[in-house]
Amino acid sequence: MTNRKQLNVFFILLALYALSAFLTYAFFADKLAASAGVPMPDLGVPDSVLGLANAGIVLVIYGALGLAGYWFARKLDLPGIFSKDGNWRRWFFIPLVIGLICGVGVVFVDVLFAPINGYGRIAHPPFPVSIFASISAGIGEEILFRGFVFGLWGFILNWLFKRFNGRTVALWIANLIGALVFAASHLGTILFLTGASSLSELSPVLIVEIFLLNGVIGLIAGERYMKDGLVAAAGIHFWADVVFHVMWGLF
Repeated sequence: MTNRKQLNVFFILLALYALSAFLTYAFFADKLAASAGVPMPDLGVPDSVLGLANAGIVLVIYGALGLAGYWFARKLDLPGIFSKDGNWRRWFFIPLVIGLICGVGVVFVDVLFAPINGYGRIAHPPFPVSIFASISAGIGEEILFRGFVFGLWGFILNWLFKRFNGRTVALWIANLIGALVFAASHLGTILFLTGASSLSELSPVLIVEIFLLNGVIGLIAGERYMKDGLVAAAGIHFWADVVFHVMWGLF
């Protein structure tokens, strides 16, 4: 019964992510393209079809990644999707508070680095796309980087360190790997936004900023994932993005 509840909650998260992807591309594709400074290509299909296609991709790819991540979590005796005690404060209130604090911290670092990073303040999706982007990143990126990447490396390292009783060390190394991969995944967006063709064209300060902002949030989300599951990690990520991309973006 517990596994069924866990999977039910996972599929609710997955459906919410798919709905967010559908709404983004079905109704705001042109606005999203304009904010990136590129014209929306004519694909010869209605925007609603484009939205359904993206929603379908989310369901298939992230559904598979999420189920794999849940399998890793069970093997590692981690909470999985949500904490076993069912205390809503642990998977809602605590992530809310941590996420809001992280969001304010990201704003502070963004302002601090803007004059010296060779780019300025980090760009934000236009409103209301920023809301859907926060939902998509909060759920999708946590499924990928905490559930799958963290889980995969945690599983491998726990097997390697098993004879040394090194489960805690294995999990924290896996958390660090997941956070670094999560941070590195944002470099492609920065290359696109700056128009640079390689990392060598970016300011080292900007690269440090990207790894600092995303790496720290990744570590914090990973720590909460170990204690309270995917819902808690996604909550931290979502609320941090709401503060940074939605509220700060509007300001």
